Amino acid sequence: MNSTKSKFAQSGFSLLEVLITMLIILIGLFGIAALQGKAQIAELESYQRAQALILLSDIADRINANRGTATCFNITTDTTNGTPFIGASGTGHLGTPVCSASGAAYNSQTINTINNLDSFLQGTAESLGGSSVGAMVGARACISYDASTELPGLPSTGLYTIAVSWQAMAELTTPTANCANGLYDTETKRRTVSTTIRIADLY
Repeated sequence: MNSTKSKFAQSGFSLLEVLITMLIILIGLFGIAALQGKAQIAELESYQRAQALILLSDIADRINANRGTATCFNITTDTTNGTPFIGASGTGHLGTPVCSASGAAYNSQTINTINNLDSFLQGTAESLGGSSVGAMVGARACISYDASTELPGLPSTGLYTIAVSWQAMAELTTPTANCANGLYDTETKRRTVSTTIRIADLY
């Protein structure tokens, strides 16, 4: 009789151990799944930031290449709200660019450059299933000019501020640079990188 009770007690204890072990493994698997999800978000965030920095550098290079009509790139006149902008659609999109800073040929070249940048930000350089995927989600660029930073006696030598914004997946702090404010889920999901350039006076 005692032997039978001992056998049942040992069997019950073994089952309890198995259940506890399964619970621990399950908690571990849930942890791994959550970690993998965060890793994928971090990877996407990193990829989008890399794309934004490439576009930021490209815009700066194109302004320098069109220094004779650089004033035409001053599209963001409302620096508080970051409008107008180029890129993804939304309230404040520039629309059709205008340029009259130089001769017809140079003006036309600059307009084409702005239109090209607009297309690049919309991701038209690469498509997947008929959708443009060559840029960040909701990519927009703002370019503003600060006349107060002009060098003494040298007009048009002030600082241009270029900012590129896009839609992030996770919440962070609100960016200090204003570009397309209020056009994303929340301001803490708006990512923005920016830089300033000065066009050299070569004359």
